[in-house]
Amino acid sequence: MALLQGALRLNLLANRRNFFKLTSFVGVRSLSENVSSKPVTSSSPEVAGDHVIYTQEHFALKESLRKLIDQEINPYVEQWEAEGKFPAHKVFKILGSAGFLGVNRPTEYGGLGLDFSYSVAVAEELGHIRCGGIPMAIGVQTDMATPALARFGTAELNKEFLLPTIMGDKVACLGVSEPGAGSDVSSIKTKAVRKGDEYVINGGKLWITNGAQADWMCLLANTSDGPPHRNKSLICLPMNLPGVHVARKIDKIGMWSSDTAEVFFDDVRVPCKNIIGEEGMGFTYQMLQFQEERLFAVASVLPTMDTIIQETIQYTRQRKIFNQPVLYHQAVHFRLAELQTEVELLRSLLYQATALYIKGNDVTKLASMGKLKVGRLARELSDGCLQYWGGMGFTRDVLVSRFYRDSRLISIGGGADEVMLGIICKYMDTLPRK
Repeated sequence: MALLQGALRLNLLANRRNFFKLTSFVGVRSLSENVSSKPVTSSSPEVAGDHVIYTQEHFALKESLRKLIDQEINPYVEQWEAEGKFPAHKVFKILGSAGFLGVNRPTEYGGLGLDFSYSVAVAEELGHIRCGGIPMAIGVQTDMATPALARFGTAELNKEFLLPTIMGDKVACLGVSEPGAGSDVSSIKTKAVRKGDEYVINGGKLWITNGAQADWMCLLANTSDGPPHRNKSLICLPMNLPGVHVARKIDKIGMWSSDTAEVFFDDVRVPCKNIIGEEGMGFTYQMLQFQEERLFAVASVLPTMDTIIQETIQYTRQRKIFNQPVLYHQAVHFRLAELQTEVELLRSLLYQATALYIKGNDVTKLASMGKLKVGRLARELSDGCLQYWGGMGFTRDVLVSRFYRDSRLISIGGGADEVMLGIICKYMDTLPRK
């Protein structure tokens, strides 16, 4: 089976167009023989001929990933949620072998060399995973820990870290947040002091997705005492080095299947050659990748919201109150119509921003608007739909309650709502002048 995966992957690299016509290429080994209940499918139409940015190749890629998700991920989500961790190395290897961890990365390092619109298509399909933790962990691997490395890293670094990460042989994490520095990236305290041909690193990182399983970290650290926006560097840090301590796996109200760790560094020595790009440019590199990261977040949540609405429609059509289905009450079907309208408007923003981005435009404002709106709409939608499930919505047995827990993070992680508002105001030129 591994040989089949490799052959199909090579076929894609050799002839992408012909490959994308092979919509049944997913032939991967099963993780077990368990079978999950079939989820309700989304009502969102996917017609290539009329789509604003997707071609038939995009839809073939999406269909292939959907099959993989249905076979290798969704049947085990309940188990992984209960265990508080999914097997990242196993799942990432399956995704990497099929090419889904490096869609828009260079082919010389295992990527598919496609434009960012294909990454958005992949992110949308990841939204059909029936929890938020696993798509988030995949997003860290593809769109948070590796963009700067792919863009600014040396050939040696890319071979050592990027290539195995794209192939799914290594799990990556991003080390930016600290107890006193979340959305305010410039306030990090972790230091990397140059001594000879090494950096000696001391400090700690918090809220590290994949942190308990990661093989390496894309670490942001202060490499000088200069101005906060020009004294930081990104460093590839192997997690098995002496002095790297994974202190604990953090319990969270949601995203249960994604391991989130607190990590400390005690005189950790890393070769200076492990720096990504130029010393002192780490803050800038980190800011550059936020456009893609935030569009990924929007894309990966929209399909889940579609599914929540559809499953709520199905449930309220069956559940009766006062001798008629809950759905038949005008307040219910009108509210669901309003929520679906909001989802479609956000999807239009996503596609507009993606279309502009792949043409080389700065979409920071639109990406920030999308990130702001998806977090707020997710809260509104999950709360509203959960209400119509009644007592069942307050159990752990239905997707809407899981989405209610998981989606709360969206307005916090990757830049809080207030940070998004500040960015939008900056582009609107409405921030008070100092």
